[in-house]
Amino acid sequence: MTLPYRSTPAALAPARAAEPEPRVSIVIPARNEARNLEEILPALPPVHEVILVDGHSVDDTVEAARRVLPEVRVLSQTRMGKGNALVCGFLAATGDIVVMFDADGSADPAEIPAFVRAIVEGADMAKGSRFRPGGGSEDITAFRRAGNTFLNVLTNLLLGTRYTDLCYGYNAIRRSALARLDLPDPDLPPAADGALTWGDGFEIETVLNCRVAAAGLRVVEVPSFERLRLHGASNLNAIRDGFRVLKTIFDERRRARDAAFLPLALASAPAADRVRVRASRESAA
Repeated sequence: MTLPYRSTPAALAPARAAEPEPRVSIVIPARNEARNLEEILPALPPVHEVILVDGHSVDDTVEAARRVLPEVRVLSQTRMGKGNALVCGFLAATGDIVVMFDADGSADPAEIPAFVRAIVEGADMAKGSRFRPGGGSEDITAFRRAGNTFLNVLTNLLLGTRYTDLCYGYNAIRRSALARLDLPDPDLPPAADGALTWGDGFEIETVLNCRVAAAGLRVVEVPSFERLRLHGASNLNAIRDGFRVLKTIFDERRRARDAAFLPLALASAPAADRVRVRASRESAA
């Protein structure tokens, strides 16, 4: 099944009618990133709001953020993992456009206007790509590049997408589109065994990309250059997180297929069966 999806270079995307100047929210998940935040927060462009989602840091991440950017909004995430931190930030955001921005210094703040412009000109999501002309990376290893390529090709085959960089986290999205993605509920309690809730980890970018495609939202890829982390060590584990992404791709393919099949099955079912199915779904919700 090919999903209604387009991935268009930002430079080639047709413009829509002019819109009012959008309010931009920048959401920054951070865990023990005090030294990096001291450098990146002052470099951000003026926006509607900057939301720092603290991942239970044991350094002075929050204090450093407030020291260099007094107007920053600070939240504590409800569970663990980058995905949970982003969703907490999404729910708190009040801007028209939400920019996802890493706290390690790898994202270039000067690229934010290009992401915003892509959405103003008609995209629902502006997706950063290190592999579009004009993009690049100082950080990605040969092993991670090979893994990303494999996962990217697999996603495009299974979901009918045309992504060039599945696992890159520098993105922006219309806040109004987030409600269509059914992201993991941040109010659910953590797992009793301490395991990450699915979607709470680094697989969040894959969840977002797959659900944006399944929802038929319009994606524009924006060339982006990934810089080296400024200070500290990454929490990413290429093998462990790669397998989480792989599982996510198959889960999201199944989810998209089931979502497409259910309306057809309901339409052809007897009226009594349709009522039972709808009642079952409502009680499950």
